[in-house]
Amino acid sequence: MILGIGTDLANIDRVAGVLTRHGDRFRKRVFTDTELDRAARRPHEAATLAKRWAAKEACSKALGTGLAMGISWRDMAVANLSTGQPTMTLTGWAERRLAAMTPAGHRAVVHVTLTDDHPWAQAFVLIEALRD
Repeated sequence: MILGIGTDLANIDRVAGVLTRHGDRFRKRVFTDTELDRAARRPHEAATLAKRWAAKEACSKALGTGLAMGISWRDMAVANLSTGQPTMTLTGWAERRLAAMTPAGHRAVVHVTLTDDHPWAQAFVLIEALRD
């Protein structure tokens, strides 16, 4: 059963501008070390971070909260499998919200997909409940 869906579109140039203006302060407030490490290895840091920004926004929408109710940017983290497939891990308040919305006898699975085509980065998140 689908528990929530969310999507977001981020402007890569806008994220690049924020990186220029606020640098590490912005990076450390929004992104996990894993996300920052991946972006640092990529030729276009802003595009990589814009996709992750969009994923966090999409995830907060799928959780039914938006970025409110105590959710933190760093409570939602994007990583990649060795195949390149993105994954989303929730911690803190986001993890507690996910547990609260998951029916008894089910486990939640968060699916995420990312794409970019300059100047846009997009993410889609679907939260599914599967029977144990």
